[in-house]
Amino acid sequence: MDTVNVALPSALLKAAKLEEKNLSQEAARLLALELYREDKVSLERAAELCQTALAAFMDFAAKHGVPPLRYSLEDLEEERRSTDRLQV
Repeated sequence: MDTVNVALPSALLKAAKLEEKNLSQEAARLLALELYREDKVSLERAAELCQTALAAFMDFAAKHGVPPLRYSLEDLEEERRSTDRLQV
């Protein structure tokens, strides 16, 4: 996989409590998480982009307040309608 080097202010790393030894991986996870949060990529694609196992990325998302599984009110309503049709 191609890579890109990024320069970050050390104060930013300290504020984020990121260690330099894991910086590339953590930055990749955070960027992938933001892409997922903004609906720019799927959960699976976000995990793939930051080279993290899907289950581990789901845990990472949850720890950062981003629900790894999205089930909207509309989804729930559609499920209810489907169930109602099946019971008739």
